[in-house]
Amino acid sequence: MPLLRWAGVWGPGLLVMLADTDAGNVVTAAQSGARWGYRLLPLLLLLIPMLYMVQELTVRLGIYTGRGYGELIRERFGAAWAWLSIVGLAVATIGSLVTEFTAAAGIGDHYGVSRSLTLPFAVAALLTVVATGSYRRVERTALVVGLFELGFFAVAWVAQPKLGTLLSDVTSLPLGDREFAFITAAIIGATFNPWMIFYQQSAIVEKRLKADDIKAARWDTAVGAVLTQCLTGAVLVAAAAALTSEGGPVNLTSVGQIGDAFTPVLGERVGHLVFGVGVLGASLIAAIVASLALAWGAGEITGHRRSLEYRPLDAGWFYGVYVACAVGAAGIVWYVPDLVWLNIAAQVLNAFLLPLVIGLLVALAVKALPEPLRLRGWYLRLIIGICAIVCALGLFGGLSGFL
Repeated sequence: MPLLRWAGVWGPGLLVMLADTDAGNVVTAAQSGARWGYRLLPLLLLLIPMLYMVQELTVRLGIYTGRGYGELIRERFGAAWAWLSIVGLAVATIGSLVTEFTAAAGIGDHYGVSRSLTLPFAVAALLTVVATGSYRRVERTALVVGLFELGFFAVAWVAQPKLGTLLSDVTSLPLGDREFAFITAAIIGATFNPWMIFYQQSAIVEKRLKADDIKAARWDTAVGAVLTQCLTGAVLVAAAAALTSEGGPVNLTSVGQIGDAFTPVLGERVGHLVFGVGVLGASLIAAIVASLALAWGAGEITGHRRSLEYRPLDAGWFYGVYVACAVGAAGIVWYVPDLVWLNIAAQVLNAFLLPLVIGLLVALAVKALPEPLRLRGWYLRLIIGICAIVCALGLFGGLSGFL
């Protein structure tokens, strides 16, 4: 039955996009709304086509080559490029995991729960999910948890943003402001995480999708791309409506303060509950996806066993990388003084890594796919043009913030 077949194919695209709406993404969007109102909302929405085009290439490569991203780089471009890509992935993954655990720590701090309890519990939950030994079970668990993110839509709806203020903001962009350029780079980096490419292509291979599944896999990716950017936009709208309505722009200084932004909209208890559950759900998904992406990528490049279908004793490298990432990131969070700045800086780091990751992806789509399916012609020029503009904007904004 086509419907059942489509249901079986869906998962990698939707999951990787829900993971993209992680703690770093939420904090960046909230800071953007609190400091700059609705000015960056159009950028979030304009990035949807590029997000789909980039991730759709991973679908094609995964289905028609049967190889993960790292494995293809090693085969086509050699070990040096493969190791360079895995170093970039490792940096992005560790940065992402740190931001995920800051969400657990920050929300725990708000409720008076020590990080000595919240962080070990978060690590244990993450390892328990993956220790099930089945990719499909991990995928389904993460998707269920990710549904809690839909609460952000309710917050944005109840916030009732003023149309006049929204139009005024989006038509008055402070293009010469370095702080604005820096948060723009963070928005771009939050949208395009290097581990997204590694994860989705490896997940496509892990599910053994075939050419007949390409249409369903593309729809899975398209729906996920729209959903993640709209969820991020909902956080931005809620923060802008709640925090800039009185007293003008503000700078957030803690993760718990974002929950405070929702209290005028939903009340203190419900506001913090919606924010806490939503961001923890997103963080759990992102932690699973990012760490699995690194474990898969490292295994692809070194040739070690890397599947969730192997038990820990049969795939020590795979599970060892996974555990090391989770425990190491949680340990770093114990020493983080400013969680909001750390989250935003991690997103800017992704913007710096973007040219390398997308450049190799496009090169693979040109060289590694079967001849009739290779990236070429006007679509190739379109992708290169859009990606070049976004990468340049991210690099310029990121450097502006550090100069």
